[in-house]
Amino acid sequence: MRKSLIALLCGLVPLLAAEAQQDYSNYQQLSNRVQALSKQYPQLATVKSIVKTAGNKDAWMITIGSGSTASKPAIAIVGGVEGSHLLGTELAIGFAEDLLKGSGTDSIKALLSKTTFYVFPNMSPDATEQFFAKLKYERQGNATETDDDRDGKVNEDDYDDLDGNGKISWIRIPSPLGNYRPHPDDARVLIKTDASKGEKGTYLLLSEGIDNDKDGQFNEDGEGGVWFNKSFTYKHPSFSQGAGEFPVSEKESRAIADVLFDLPNVYALISFGSNNNLSTPVAYNAGAANQRIVAGYLEADAKANSLVSELYNKVTNMKDAPKTTPAGGDFLSWGYYHYARYSFSTPGWFVPKAKPDTAKKEKALSVDDPTANYLRWAAQQGITNSFTEWKAVPHPDFAGKTVEVGGLDPFVLINPPFKFVADIVKKHTDFVVRLAAYQPELDILNVKTEKLGNGLTRVTLEVANKGLLASHTKLGERSYWIKRIQVKVNTTGNQSVISGRKVQLLNTLEGLSSQQLTWLIKGSGKVTIEAGSPTTGSATTNITL
Repeated sequence: MRKSLIALLCGLVPLLAAEAQQDYSNYQQLSNRVQALSKQYPQLATVKSIVKTAGNKDAWMITIGSGSTASKPAIAIVGGVEGSHLLGTELAIGFAEDLLKGSGTDSIKALLSKTTFYVFPNMSPDATEQFFAKLKYERQGNATETDDDRDGKVNEDDYDDLDGNGKISWIRIPSPLGNYRPHPDDARVLIKTDASKGEKGTYLLLSEGIDNDKDGQFNEDGEGGVWFNKSFTYKHPSFSQGAGEFPVSEKESRAIADVLFDLPNVYALISFGSNNNLSTPVAYNAGAANQRIVAGYLEADAKANSLVSELYNKVTNMKDAPKTTPAGGDFLSWGYYHYARYSFSTPGWFVPKAKPDTAKKEKALSVDDPTANYLRWAAQQGITNSFTEWKAVPHPDFAGKTVEVGGLDPFVLINPPFKFVADIVKKHTDFVVRLAAYQPELDILNVKTEKLGNGLTRVTLEVANKGLLASHTKLGERSYWIKRIQVKVNTTGNQSVISGRKVQLLNTLEGLSSQQLTWLIKGSGKVTIEAGSPTTGSATTNITL
């Protein structure tokens, strides 16, 4: 009886674990999911920690593929680019889980035989934990202590939960000098006024808290140090909050940069965060692209971005997502400008445009505003507990004035209710799988031999890229770190190459293109010609002279 009960309980554990995933994963839950993949799929998935953060948390890396993973073209997928973007972590780990679940099918077997995936589920584990903390607020910085207001003190002006609800929202104070006014269609929402249009405000709007250090600023130096997505080398926003003392100052950013530079087979990065060049591709700007220090996508790379964007919108239906411009120090820009690979980023979800409910005689919002749109959409979806009603509280910095706490709760504008996550993960997994079919792939075509007498043979062939994407980015041609396509003639015995290079490097091969090569070879027997690079794989042909 005892053994039967134990067996029954053991059988229930996987079911209970599967049902337990009702919300976004905290650090320990994510770690468990990562480790479970290597145990369940030991032939296809390996796991390692690339670094311990200042908060003593592991940044995990999952390598997925069959056979020699380092010898095949690869895509790197990065979540947790921004600590407040919980969805990004779910998209990364969810991709790994869904891909491996399908590894028994012929299509995924074929995919993993020629493509490697490096998945970094969460590069901001210190910041992400704030979502699960007793006091919830949108945190970006890691556990490195920083003096954000440069006053010689650390973390002296943190958030204060004035209404005691465990969430940091907003405070509003009536003032003739305010620069916010109520939204004409929803008095709960405050919108910023435009003085150039003669608009006057009636409220001051500040993040919930107290001016602890009495410097006239609120919550400007709290817990949470350097932002992963603000700490990289391209246009590093030095001396701004979250940027760190210098580029790549943090363990997390250094670790992922070191790992990626040691992986020459990576041809594309996909990161999940607020930056977005997938639903809306980068526009080619000749002036920026032709500067001595390149500040815009080269034309061929912009075209590739558009090609991938078209696929993304077709698979995910994200074409109406808000446009964003990288602010500098971001991982997306580093991936293209300094790592010189295809670099793509998407938030993965956005609040849909809420249509007026004609049954309730609603009209379209007279002022477009993300908070007002969210509240209308949330009501239509039956989503509650995402807005804190305004409530008067005493405030030491505004004695004798009416101070109210309330407003939209943290995280809800950028993270969907968890019930939507599985479908979002599926769409993005489908996108990555279909993108992998675009990857550069070498072949050797149209081999011709012509005997010329005196033991000479002219050999002509084409090195072809059968993929839709180029073998390297156009910007990658300028990087010494990018390994070019090497074409090598392997001779034996009495054979010698009389004309043509025995070993030569090719620049970028555009998608669905080829380059013709020719040699004069003296001798007889078989010659092997091979072509390859880490980002394209290799191809070999045997020729009889």
